[in-house]
Amino acid sequence: MSENLKTFPVIPLRGLTIIPGTTVHFDVRRKASIAAAEESMIDDKELFVVAQKDPVEDTPGFDGIYKVGTVVVVKQLNKLPDDVVRVMVEAKAKGEIQSLYMADGHFAGEVSIIEEDKNTLTEAQEEAYVRELRDTLKLFEGKVRELSPSSLRGLLDISNIETLMNQILMRIKVGYKLKQEYLEQNSIEDKFTTIYSFLAKENEVAQVRNEIIEKVKQRLEKSQKEHILREQMQIIKEELGDDFDAETDQLEEKINNLNADDSVKEKLLKELSRYKSAMGNPAEGNIIRTYLETMLDLPWNNETEENPNLQNAEEILNRDHYQLTKVKERILEFLAVRQLTMAKGEAPIICLVGPPGTGKTSIAKSIAEALNKKYVRISLGGVSDESEIRGHRKTYLGAMPGRILKGLKQAGSSNPLILFDEIDKMGQGVHGDPASALLEVLDSEQNSKFRDNYAEIPIDLSKVLFVATANDAGTIPRPLLDRMEIIEIEGYTQNEKFHIAKEHLISKEFEKNGIKKSWLSITDEAINSIIRYYTREAGVRQLEREISKICRKAAGLIIKNNKKRLKVTSKNIEKYLGRKIFDDDKANEKNDIGIVRGLAWTAVGGTTLQIEVNTMPGKGQLKLTGQLGDVMKESAQIALSYVRSIAGKYGVADDYFEKHDIHIHVPEGAVPKDGPSAGITMATAILSAVTNREVNCKVAMTGEINLRGKVMPIGGLKEKLLAAKNAGIKIVVVPKKNKSMLEEISKEITGGMKIVLAETMDDVIKIALV
Repeated sequence: MSENLKTFPVIPLRGLTIIPGTTVHFDVRRKASIAAAEESMIDDKELFVVAQKDPVEDTPGFDGIYKVGTVVVVKQLNKLPDDVVRVMVEAKAKGEIQSLYMADGHFAGEVSIIEEDKNTLTEAQEEAYVRELRDTLKLFEGKVRELSPSSLRGLLDISNIETLMNQILMRIKVGYKLKQEYLEQNSIEDKFTTIYSFLAKENEVAQVRNEIIEKVKQRLEKSQKEHILREQMQIIKEELGDDFDAETDQLEEKINNLNADDSVKEKLLKELSRYKSAMGNPAEGNIIRTYLETMLDLPWNNETEENPNLQNAEEILNRDHYQLTKVKERILEFLAVRQLTMAKGEAPIICLVGPPGTGKTSIAKSIAEALNKKYVRISLGGVSDESEIRGHRKTYLGAMPGRILKGLKQAGSSNPLILFDEIDKMGQGVHGDPASALLEVLDSEQNSKFRDNYAEIPIDLSKVLFVATANDAGTIPRPLLDRMEIIEIEGYTQNEKFHIAKEHLISKEFEKNGIKKSWLSITDEAINSIIRYYTREAGVRQLEREISKICRKAAGLIIKNNKKRLKVTSKNIEKYLGRKIFDDDKANEKNDIGIVRGLAWTAVGGTTLQIEVNTMPGKGQLKLTGQLGDVMKESAQIALSYVRSIAGKYGVADDYFEKHDIHIHVPEGAVPKDGPSAGITMATAILSAVTNREVNCKVAMTGEINLRGKVMPIGGLKEKLLAAKNAGIKIVVVPKKNKSMLEEISKEITGGMKIVLAETMDDVIKIALV
C-alpha cells in the first residue's frame, strides 16, 4: 500500500457506501453537500464521498465519519423539488481521509489514495473462488428470490472474481455497514470471505425460516386457522379504531329507514354484508362503500307534492313567457288530467322544437315551478357515450351512475322535471349510441323499470316529467322522435318580440345592470328600431344582448356624467348601439321581367329570396349560380322542364330552348341555399324571361313544383309569411295543401296581405304575370 495525499471536496453520505468501479446516483439535501457537488461539477474536480457512522447526524465531524471512502467523478447533477439535488458519480479509487474541515461553504479534507493489492491468485484459484461464489449465489437466489432472471444470468456470466464481488454488492440488498467492511479490505481473500459469509448466513437464515413456516403449516388445524384469522381481523379493527363498526351500523340504519321498496333494501343489505367481509381489501371496500352512499342518496319513493291549482299554474306560465300558447295549453291539460285521475295520469314526454332563442329551455324551468316540481337540466349536446345515460358498471375504476340517476340525486325527488337540452345534437361514437339508450328512458311503457348499469336495480322513472328541446327534429333518430310529443315553437313576430322586450327583457336587464326605472327609459319606437335594424333572428337572444348593451352604455353615462334621466328613442338609438346593422328587405318598386320574389325558411326565421333569370343566345344550356344545394338544383331542372312543356301555349317558338341558354341566379352568393320550396318561383321567373312578360313586384310566392305543374306543400309557412309582411309584400302565393297550416297563423301576421292558395302553376301564373 502506498499513500498519495490530495485535497478534495467531501460529501458525508447517509447510509450509503460506494464501491470503486461502479456508477451510482444519490440524493443530497444539505447545503454543504450540494456546494461540494456543484464545485466538483463546475471545475471538473474529483470528489471524496464517505459514509457517516450515524446517518441521522446532520453535521458530522471527523469522528462521525468512516475513514475509508471513495474518490469519485461527478457525471451529472439534477435539481429535484424540495431543494433536493440528484448526483450521479463514477467511482474511481479508494481513499483514506486524514482531516475534515469547512471551506467555501462545503466540507473538504486531505485524502490519501489507497492502492488495492494486486491479484496474486493463480488461474485455478480464481476459478475456484468464482465457482464457489456462483454456487452460493444460486442457492441464495433460490431461497430469497431477490434478483430478476436477467440480472442473475448477468452475474453468473462474470469470470473475474473482483468484478463479480463488486457487482453482487451492487445488485442485492446489502447494508451499508457490510459494504464499508468490504471497502476497508484490500486483499481479494478478505473481500471474498466477507461476501461469502454474508451469502452463507442469509442462506442459513432462509433455510431455517422455511423450515419454521413448513412446521407451522403442518401443525395448524382448521380451528387454529380460524382463530388466527379472527385475531387478524380484530387487530385490523383495532388499527382502524371503532369507526368501521360505527360506519357499518350507520349504513345499516340508513338502509332500514330508507323510503324504498323491500327489494331495494334487500339488495343494499346484501352489499353491506359484502362490505363488512371486504374489510381486509381496501380497494373492493371503497367500491362498495361508494356504491352504498350513492344509492342511499337517491330519492326512491320521496316525492314533491304537485301544485293542484290550475289557475295558479297558468299565472306562473304567463308571468314568465309571452305567447308559447301550445306549450302552456299542453301543460295545463296534463295538470287537469292529473286532478281528474287523482294524480294517476301519465306524465307526457314533450319535445319542444324551434329556432334558437325562442324560450324552449326557459319555459321548461317555468313549467317546473308551475307544477311545483324540482328542475334538473341535462345538456346532451355533443354526448356520444352510452354510459353517460346508463352509467358504468360499479366494478370499473372511477365508475359513476348515468346522468339520469345523477339528476334524481340532485333533485332529491322521484318526480322532478328533467330537461334534455339539445337532444338533436347527440353524437354516436365507439362507446355506443346514447340516442338508443334514451329509447327506454323516454318510453312510458318501459321507464318504470329503467336499468342503470351502476345501480343494478330497476329505477322508476314513470313519475318524472321529461321535456326535451331541439332546433331541428330532422336530426333526431326516428325511433326516439316517435316516443316524444312534438310541439313546434315558431319564431316570434315583430309585435311578439316587442311585447317580450317591453314586458320581460328590459326589466330583466335593468336589474342585471343595476339600472333603476327612473334613470333610463326606452321608448316603443326605440324597441321597434332595435328589432328591425339590429337583429335578424327567430328568437330574442340577440334582442336581449342589444338591450343589455344599451343598459351598459347608460350605466357608464350615469357614473361618468352623473346623468340620472336618460331616454333612448329611435332618433338617438345609434348613440347607444352604433350604426344600423340591417336594412328592411323591401319588395321591388316596379315590375320587371325574369325577377320573382320567393320566400325561404332559415334557422333564424323567414326571409325573402329574389330569383333572377336571364336568357341569351346559346345551345340550350341551363346555368345555375348563387351557391345552390342539390335539391334546389333539381327544382330548377323540374321548373325548366315544366316551362318547356307549356311554352307553346304562350307563343314561344319550338326551337327557342335549343338556341338559347338560360341563367338562373339567386343573389347573396356567399350564403348556401337549398330546398324544394323555390320551385314555383323559379318556374315563374323562367316563363317571364322566355315570354318577355313582366312579373308583379308586389307578389311573393313559395311552393314546390312537380313535372305536371302541381303545387306541392312546404314547411315554415309562418316564418315565410312574416318575412313577406316585413318586406311590404301585398300578395303571397302559397300551396293550397297548406290551407290547414294557414288557418293556425294569427291575423296579426296575415293581416294586410292577400293570401292566394294555388293548386297548379296556372293559378300562380294568373296572379304573378302582368
